[in-house]
Amino acid sequence: MTRFLPDRFIFTGSYNRSVDALVETRLARALLAGETDAFERFVLHFRSKVFHFSWLMCGSPEDAEEVAQETLLKVFESFDQLRDPDRVRAWVFRIARNACLMQRRKSVFAPARELSLDDLPASEEVPDSARRPEGELLRSDLRAVIDRVIVELPPSYRAVVVLRDLEDFTTEETAQILELDIDVVKTRLHRGRAAMRQKLDCYLNNHCLEDQPSPNPAPLTAAERRNLYATWQKRAMARQPVT
Repeated sequence: MTRFLPDRFIFTGSYNRSVDALVETRLARALLAGETDAFERFVLHFRSKVFHFSWLMCGSPEDAEEVAQETLLKVFESFDQLRDPDRVRAWVFRIARNACLMQRRKSVFAPARELSLDDLPASEEVPDSARRPEGELLRSDLRAVIDRVIVELPPSYRAVVVLRDLEDFTTEETAQILELDIDVVKTRLHRGRAAMRQKLDCYLNNHCLEDQPSPNPAPLTAAERRNLYATWQKRAMARQPVT
């Protein structure tokens, strides 16, 4: 019997927007206030998220490691430019997206050929799909398969699917991070989901994909941590009033 796949993929253990948004805002405010203990918590919270996003976008763990470190460095270098702590997550992911684009241009791991727009199924309808549809709740053990399917999408579609369906950004936030019109985001999201649905249906019904675990970031080295901390501390000290 064919198993139903909803338009929007729902994951167990995925991003809890209401809870995490509050945590992220508090972390941002604490960092802006120069609270030392917030540094470790901020790095712990965001590094794995940025690594996973970067791996899906860049296609290799090696590049994802580079992008994760570069993103955090850029974040701490310019943290005093964050005007709205409530939007820290979108701000971090926009920096990660730009860092990943730069990394792909110079990476030896980048594929020789990317899929083109013609490789994805066309669609006549472009629903917003902002609501969560009823349907099968995809188990957490399918997450690695879903990751593999996303990696095979063209980068422009991949970015939209990751931000909307894995990271749970709104359509408007996704458009801002990627610097796209909202209608373009809706179109790419719909077509990206359609391509994923075909491959996931094949996995669920015919087991045509083998499970392979998704990579995790390596622990920060002492040198990497010192570099991040020194970068943040320099900005934090610059914000302190002169007495």
